[in-house]
Amino acid sequence: MSLDFDTRFEPAYGNAVPISKGVLRLTVNNPSPFTFHGTNSYVVGSDTLAVIDPGPEDEAHLEALIQTIAGRPVSHIFVSHTHRDHSPLAARLKALTGARTVAEGPHRPARPLHLGEVPALDASSDMEFVPDLVVADGQVIEGDGWRIGTVLTPGHAANHAAFSLEGTGILFSADHVMAWSTSIVAPPDGAMSDYMASLDRLTGRDDRIYLPGHGGPVTDPQRFVRGLKAHRKMRERAILERLRAGDRSIGEIVRAIYRDTDPRLHGAAGLSVFAHLEDLVGRGEVVCAGVPSLDGTYAPAS
Repeated sequence: MSLDFDTRFEPAYGNAVPISKGVLRLTVNNPSPFTFHGTNSYVVGSDTLAVIDPGPEDEAHLEALIQTIAGRPVSHIFVSHTHRDHSPLAARLKALTGARTVAEGPHRPARPLHLGEVPALDASSDMEFVPDLVVADGQVIEGDGWRIGTVLTPGHAANHAAFSLEGTGILFSADHVMAWSTSIVAPPDGAMSDYMASLDRLTGRDDRIYLPGHGGPVTDPQRFVRGLKAHRKMRERAILERLRAGDRSIGEIVRAIYRDTDPRLHGAAGLSVFAHLEDLVGRGEVVCAGVPSLDGTYAPAS
């Protein structure tokens, strides 16, 4: 199945863009190879509001959010996950509005790993965020004229959650599914087995549109999610082919299968390959010398 990315997007920095009835999008001016044109925040409601993913510490974005809120009460601040381009501004917005913060939980690694030295990513971890309200899968928070449900989607991060605007067909998919690019699945925050299971979870839903954490909407979500899964399986096959061709290190694999990728993303690509290898080792299709690690030696199981 083909996977067609949509990179058409006007960030409209500093301005609230109407997306649907009672939903506004504001984009932070923090573009990068990892964040595309910037991080999207969403303001939901008309009287008492909810804010989804307030974003990084950014004065101009905080001012834009306050102008959009326009003196109306904010009851809840939802945080999809604790990467520093999504969650840090929650603390200041909470202090200004008195809203309760909502998330799956504080930051944590997906599982203990022997990573060695991990390349730093732009979306590094926010270790200070602790939600006022920890939500479980399927839990619904009711506000003034809106109901937001929790759809746990670990993979990109262990505490990643999508949020559904109940009764509208809208899913705020954060970094799990984005129209412009695949999600980074990078240990220690993420796990490929979790990510693939979360994709399967979304295919069982009937959302009509995804509003992601970066870039524009995903307008045919079921087809797109199936494409993402096929893309990951194709990447998995490419890694296995490189191992059968004699590659034994993550560096060799990255240089071969990401040769046309922006070199600034090769560190993240190495982590993604590691996530695939860790999953393949766990499934018995790949063997490694000792515990899987970034500098480990890998080979086909047969």
